[in-house]
Amino acid sequence: MIILKKAIPRRTFLRGAGVSLALPMLDAMIPALAASTSAEINRPLRVQFFYGPNGKIMDRWTPKTLGKSYEMTPSLEPLAAFRDKMTLLGGLNIKAADTRPGESGSGHARTSASYLTGIHPSPNGKLGPSIDQIFAKEYSKYTQLGSLEIGMESPEIDGKADGDYSEYYTKTVSWRTGVQPLPIENNPRKVFDRLFGGSASTDRSVRLSNIQNKRSILDFIQEESNRFSKGLGSGDKVKISEYLDSVRDVERRIQLAESQIDRDIPELERPVGIPATYSEQAKFLLDLQVLALQTDLTRVITFMFGLESGEGDYRELGITEGHHALSHHNHLASAVEGCKQIDVFHSELFAYYLEKLQNTVDGEGSLLDHSLIVNGAGLNDGNLHTHNDIPVLIVGGGNRLKAGLHVRKEAQPLTNLWMTMLDVANVPSLGFGEQEDSDATGIFDDLKV
Repeated sequence: MIILKKAIPRRTFLRGAGVSLALPMLDAMIPALAASTSAEINRPLRVQFFYGPNGKIMDRWTPKTLGKSYEMTPSLEPLAAFRDKMTLLGGLNIKAADTRPGESGSGHARTSASYLTGIHPSPNGKLGPSIDQIFAKEYSKYTQLGSLEIGMESPEIDGKADGDYSEYYTKTVSWRTGVQPLPIENNPRKVFDRLFGGSASTDRSVRLSNIQNKRSILDFIQEESNRFSKGLGSGDKVKISEYLDSVRDVERRIQLAESQIDRDIPELERPVGIPATYSEQAKFLLDLQVLALQTDLTRVITFMFGLESGEGDYRELGITEGHHALSHHNHLASAVEGCKQIDVFHSELFAYYLEKLQNTVDGEGSLLDHSLIVNGAGLNDGNLHTHNDIPVLIVGGGNRLKAGLHVRKEAQPLTNLWMTMLDVANVPSLGFGEQEDSDATGIFDDLKV
């Protein structure tokens, strides 16, 4: 195989005045080969896990029909454009979250702790690394960040345990080791700075000065950006321009939120950088996820729509009661209706994210084509705290998993899906699913292409 030209290094950054900005994959980063068949095959797979708290209204989520002819239920309707790329899995459970004799607690902590680990969380005992961190262990060989943990609620510890269980178990679904939880980040500014360097100073007065002067990180790298672009082909110049426009747009929106630091927001105090509504905050964070994947800063992300037993802020929907409180509806019509609205709302935001991925070019396809995404919840019925037949859907899969289906895996552990994902991605399991307390029983060969 003959290499016809030298490629720009894949890990290329534009730098200036304390700012470091990663670049997306460009044509100039791939050597011109006499045979180019390997380019798409070697396109990296991005793995993402979306977690929904407090269960769902399942008769609004679960289609009555199996196979390819399943109907789009009310909670799934916002995802209709991605039907052919989705597979719905019914019947899965989180056996590891079952209550054991002598344990107290509502079940929220056990469910979120077991969700990605498949391990029963004994009070004050060791848990186990979560599936996202098994992927991160492998993919961090190639990326600047092993993983991103993002969520919609504050991860701060406030002393509210769930029975015998520490609140650490409800504040995240990601565990690097059995005793090391990875906290989520809910502030778009902090995520932005982690990805793109931000100000050279972390002093708040310096940051506020930059806000007041409307300084952008792109201002610090403009000269290098212009110099770098001169040697690129027309297609790469367009990619660079579109990417920088996206970065500037997200940063401008964050600055707009920060410019309202002194504005009174009734009934709710929000840290600098967090917008006033749930949807604004979610879209900031989701846009940042797309940029992180586009630049290959990371290939592994977890996103929590809320903390398990969290309340959230859904006033923009006309809902004044918290999500957790609503989930204990006891079949009261008004509370059930609130849960239905939240379920659809989460699907709408997920569809927003999928559309962003689909519209972002990655090689000969899109970021969505080269992603394996799971969206689900740890609980089936938030009213009863049941974690059997939980809601699970898979999107994408990089042509590794079947799509466009609704299938059931009766009484099978969710951990088997995580084992299957490792298998199709050819990622070493590192003993995941083989621990003594794991509820895994095998992989789903029939889901594989």
